[in-house]
Amino acid sequence: MQRYISRVTISPYPADELMAVVLGLRRVVRRRLRADLPGPRLRGAQVELLQLVEAEPGIGVAAAARSLHLAGNSVSTLVNQLVDAGLLRRETDPADRRAARLELTDTAAARLARWREARSRMVGDALRRLPADEVATVAAALPALRKLLDELAEEAP
Repeated sequence: MQRYISRVTISPYPADELMAVVLGLRRVVRRRLRADLPGPRLRGAQVELLQLVEAEPGIGVAAAARSLHLAGNSVSTLVNQLVDAGLLRRETDPADRRAARLELTDTAAARLARWREARSRMVGDALRRLPADEVATVAAALPALRKLLDELAEEAP
């Protein structure tokens, strides 16, 4: 039996369905937020880098690449784009003048706060429309999903 989620055929295999649902959730939320929030559109990887810098102010490009599971040159490109957009600052590391430390601008911090608030409201509203037992099931699955993420991250090259 096949089902459709956002015009994507779902396989009977749990791994395929899990990935389709996760990617579908991200895509729907991203599209709806883009329509509601002002400012230039940011790609998913750009938002992920901003969130990482918010969580780890002063992180270096190489460490960001490892954390995001991206190539160093890809993160360097993202950094240049975000610096040009006024959302990220690249500062010289005082311990190693060749290395750069990344910091959010005030504009980026405000944008992330607005994005997080809108996302929380949107997903929270959708969760409130679900039956209580389904919300409990989603909440109960979160620790296992975090563990799955950790397992996959450990296997990454």
